[in-house]
Amino acid sequence: MTNIPNAEVAAEAAEPKPGQASAPGAEAPNLAPGATNIQVSRGFGAWLRSQRLSLAFTSYQTGQLFLVGTHADGTVSFNQQNFSRAMGVCWRAGRLYLGALFQVWRLENMLRPGELGNKKFDAVLVPRNAQTTGDVDIHEVGVDKEGRVVFVNTKYSCLATLDLTHSFKPVWKPPFISRLAPEDRCHLNGMAMADGEVRYVTAVSRSDVLTGWRARRHEGGVLIDVRDDRIVTDQLSMPHSPRVVGDEVYALDSGRGQVIRIDPASGAKTDIAFCPGFLRGLAIHNGFAIATVSKPRDGTFKGLSLDEELKRRDAEAWCGVLVVNLANGDIVEWIRLEGHITELFDVAAMPGVLCPMSVGPLTAEIQNTITFDDI
Repeated sequence: MTNIPNAEVAAEAAEPKPGQASAPGAEAPNLAPGATNIQVSRGFGAWLRSQRLSLAFTSYQTGQLFLVGTHADGTVSFNQQNFSRAMGVCWRAGRLYLGALFQVWRLENMLRPGELGNKKFDAVLVPRNAQTTGDVDIHEVGVDKEGRVVFVNTKYSCLATLDLTHSFKPVWKPPFISRLAPEDRCHLNGMAMADGEVRYVTAVSRSDVLTGWRARRHEGGVLIDVRDDRIVTDQLSMPHSPRVVGDEVYALDSGRGQVIRIDPASGAKTDIAFCPGFLRGLAIHNGFAIATVSKPRDGTFKGLSLDEELKRRDAEAWCGVLVVNLANGDIVEWIRLEGHITELFDVAAMPGVLCPMSVGPLTAEIQNTITFDDI
């Protein structure tokens, strides 16, 4: 039996109808303090429908999880909930994992096949478990073929899994890290899964001292094959979010603002698209790269070629989500946030889901959202 509250879980952001989205670079309206205006490209909703896709993305700055889909009339739906320091997201059919400030959350779709939540949502994600890790600066999250949750433990410079007794169980560390310490030595941040196992990771440097990566932001970023500890390349600038598609590896060369392809044998990199902002999250779906970009904090871009490239192109940094055609590098669709939210982290594609919503852990609705199987 399923009981879904009549009221919608979260107010949806103002959403332009097809043909009414603001153009790229258009001035944002005057906003009240703490408010954020969300714009989408004119074809964004139609693109989601054509792909039978919805998205989840996070803002660690404001601690929010966004679920983005389309209603039956084609309008774009934004559903948002609060999770402290929302970071890495990982979607498995019917289940979303979310790394947060000191926990890894598991959200389950409470609907049976054919059911709709509030008459319009085809997935209602409810928090069912929060495993406490402590503040280890969780970045990306994945699930291996054994169903084990693996996450990037950035503070301790390692990959880790959940442990019923301890904060975490280390499963791998880079060969240049001499010991596990809460020092964020190399800024290990990204993780690529393939065939149910961790295949590659990214780190900003090979530093083995307290926050040593901060002095190496402009160069020396690495992609590592965790199967044999091989450094595939060390010619990256603040790399993030490696992804494996077939025999190809994609990643974000964030210090240069580029979505790139990396040859896993030679380490040679190929630029695919320049994105106007600091890249942090990446999902690959059906020949498209879906990436999050952020505006700079004070000094964030200083010393990075991204800063110079934005100036050369006479451009300002965005905060939002960009959809890139991998075949030609064109940015074909986009979401743009203006106002209070200026930094995003991760993004996950949710194929087969058209219009998702979630229930927040600190909302009144979670107390009355009850499901159970009949006897």
